[in-house]
Amino acid sequence: MIQLKNVLVATDFSETSEAALRYGREFARTFGAKLHVLHVADSIMTRYALDGSVILPPEVQEDLENAAQIHLERLLGDDDRRELGAVAVLRTSNRPADSIVDYAKAADINVIVIGTHGRHALARLLLGSVAERVVRTSPCPVLTVRHPEHEFLAPDALVSVAKV
Repeated sequence: MIQLKNVLVATDFSETSEAALRYGREFARTFGAKLHVLHVADSIMTRYALDGSVILPPEVQEDLENAAQIHLERLLGDDDRRELGAVAVLRTSNRPADSIVDYAKAADINVIVIGTHGRHALARLLLGSVAERVVRTSPCPVLTVRHPEHEFLAPDALVSVAKV
């Protein structure tokens, strides 16, 4: 029997991440698991200061992180917090895949749900793929979600009735 106690949804606030969050919520509901929603903010201070090109005031990084935290908190509703024990987690790094995997290890995550943009070989080569790296290095199973393809979540019965 599969037991899930901790479900992690990694988000970059894109449409594919929204789809991943829907899946993550359903996994958490179905298995009675805690929902973790993680965003990895870019560490702009490290990225630019190390090569000496630009030195930005620390407030820029703080503003970036504060905006990301606000966005994260808005993703989770009161029902998420009450029913799923949902937590919003913010990390800062230039290596988002590593941060996601490190968090999964530290928080004893049982499954990671992450959106993938489905880039083709050349774009993946040039831009990299966070989802692909998470799949390769994760300590637990990873569900990758594309939007809008292959939705297998059925709409809530009450939502369907309300639309009629």
